[in-house]
Amino acid sequence: MAISKLTLDSEVKYLKGVGPRRAETLAARSIRTIEDLLYYTPFRYEDRKRLARVRDLLPGQTATILVKVLTCGLMRTRNGIYIYDLAAADASSLEPGKLIRCKWFNAIYLERNEVFHPGQRVFFYGKVERDRYGTSNLVMMQPKFEILPESGESETESLEVGRITPIYEAIGNLSPAVLRRLMWTALTIMNGNVPECLPESVLRKNRLPSRAEALRQTHFPEENRSLEKLTQFRTPEQVRLIFEEFFNVGVALALKRRQFKWLPGIQLQITDNVRQAIKRILPFHPTAAQKRVLKEIADDMTSPHPMSRLLQGDVGSGKTIVALQAAIIAIENGYQVALMAPTEILATQHYLYCKQLLAALPYEVGLLVGGRSTKERATLKKRLAEGSVQLVVGTHALIEPDVEFARLALVIVDEQHRFGVMQRYELIRKGRAPHVLVMTATPIPRTYALAAYGDLDFSVIDELPPHRVPIVTRAYAERDRAQAFDFIRRKVQSGEQAYVVYPLIEESQKLDLKPAVRMFEHLSRNVFPEFRVGLLHGRLPANEKESVMRRFRAGEIQILVSTTVVEVGVDVPNATVMLIEHAEHFGLAQLHQLRGRIGRGAGKSYCLLLAGESRTEAADERLRILTQTQDGFKIAEMDLKLRGPGEFLGTRQWGVPAFRIANLLRDHEILEWARREAMEFVERPESSQELAAFTRSLRAHWPERYRLARVG
Repeated sequence: MAISKLTLDSEVKYLKGVGPRRAETLAARSIRTIEDLLYYTPFRYEDRKRLARVRDLLPGQTATILVKVLTCGLMRTRNGIYIYDLAAADASSLEPGKLIRCKWFNAIYLERNEVFHPGQRVFFYGKVERDRYGTSNLVMMQPKFEILPESGESETESLEVGRITPIYEAIGNLSPAVLRRLMWTALTIMNGNVPECLPESVLRKNRLPSRAEALRQTHFPEENRSLEKLTQFRTPEQVRLIFEEFFNVGVALALKRRQFKWLPGIQLQITDNVRQAIKRILPFHPTAAQKRVLKEIADDMTSPHPMSRLLQGDVGSGKTIVALQAAIIAIENGYQVALMAPTEILATQHYLYCKQLLAALPYEVGLLVGGRSTKERATLKKRLAEGSVQLVVGTHALIEPDVEFARLALVIVDEQHRFGVMQRYELIRKGRAPHVLVMTATPIPRTYALAAYGDLDFSVIDELPPHRVPIVTRAYAERDRAQAFDFIRRKVQSGEQAYVVYPLIEESQKLDLKPAVRMFEHLSRNVFPEFRVGLLHGRLPANEKESVMRRFRAGEIQILVSTTVVEVGVDVPNATVMLIEHAEHFGLAQLHQLRGRIGRGAGKSYCLLLAGESRTEAADERLRILTQTQDGFKIAEMDLKLRGPGEFLGTRQWGVPAFRIANLLRDHEILEWARREAMEFVERPESSQELAAFTRSLRAHWPERYRLARVG
């Protein structure tokens, strides 16, 4: 392909300097086209207009220097610590005593991979200190570095110095310097001919720079750009690219929302029969928050369009009882309800709870999970198709092709973040525009909710039932293990029950963790031989899981050793103690979910966090937060801040789009702004032609990129 004919859609392998091998490396990072490459933006910038001279460096200063490597190698201290030691100098520091040293702890890979050698010209960026390990020279400990190519190119013509230099995260063996050259080549070839992708009316109203200018200034900013704003991703050009990503997703979700809202739905009625049935099942007086949320749901279900609502509520807030009241509205109107849960244990728990709560009403409740026999599943599917089963609870088995409903009016999806977005839609398609209620006990920070569930209305149960007693949470070190076990012993002796939770089922060669199976044997034989100890984990057959949980609920098992399968759905009011082993290996949200399995009775409950001695500061911070608050939304926000958007509960599970530039934690204000503009653009476009054209573009390009369902 001729270079002059390259476009944004051209495969990146045709770009000068790439070729087939480098194209494979880039493809591993989802960079396949010129456009993909240009949206791989710098993660930081260095001001190399005026590089610091070694002779002028002062302790405490953070600086970028360009030096030549003099010596380098791995050394070992008397304490057995490996230190990679490098000495370097620039033209200002050739006299004795003016060298700079760079050191890395335990960086054996630098020696093994022969990363450095004398004569190399290298940029180092880091904090300058006095060398406490050897000489009296100044030193940079663990500095970031970039090795200059060994070419004859003069510094004045280089992309490396004399400018604000973009720093890219290396991709395989493609260094930041190589990526800079590729970006420069791509932008030079495009020569500003970058088609605009935002609607002209939106650009004009929000005074946003063009796409071409935004890409150029983001990769190679002009000298007058603020280094601070560049680092914070707040220059006008960076903001435009962030806005662009959020706006595209916002429009896609708004179109889905509008499409769903315009569908003719099943308009249900709130009759005296509905009111009387709801009164018969309520085990306690509902809270004000539960009443408010039920009204929002009822208003949706009695409208002529289908409900599409997300119900959030902390563990124990009463989401399931609210969902069952919504189910009664549908059933009393002559329709069916489907409740989908992510695991067989949770589905079984829901099934048993529904059977118990609805026992006074003439409804047939079914359970459809993979663990049932073929005959049982076939019988249930037949009765569903006939309409004689009013409420079915199940797992992914509900979306199998041969599952049919006679009159499906309400779909309830529990723990939505454990399903893909498309699985929700597969179940919805089993009916004719049924009402949809999505539930989660895992509190979602607002930015995640807007990005993942912008097509849904939100309801939040923000108070716990009055009988819920706050859980006492304590952190224990490994040396306090016996003390923690003694506490469990006293509680079980008084007639209460306990959980002991482990992160693994069996031995792991990679992690020095205690597995559930081995510890079950140890606890039952050596620690608690006087008690009845049970074992629960995900690999047990379905009938064994049910048997274990039934015996635990009945009090036949006093201490339940388990993996995280008890994280959601298990409800045993007499279980008042939970010991979480290796608590430092769990995320904040998961620890909070696990803790929510206790505190469900009238008595005080205790969560014991047992952590290993060699834990990180971040792990200590997580444990500290857990001991200080039970507010799930506060915990979710802290989890997002500690772990960052990329790791928060696994964005793929949540259905959060794969943003290339935008960062949900850093850019939440831009998300709110872009979402408002997207909603207005869809609901009140300046021209229908512009909306139609943008929708066509979105349908062609964005769903695959952001993993969204089809739009428009």
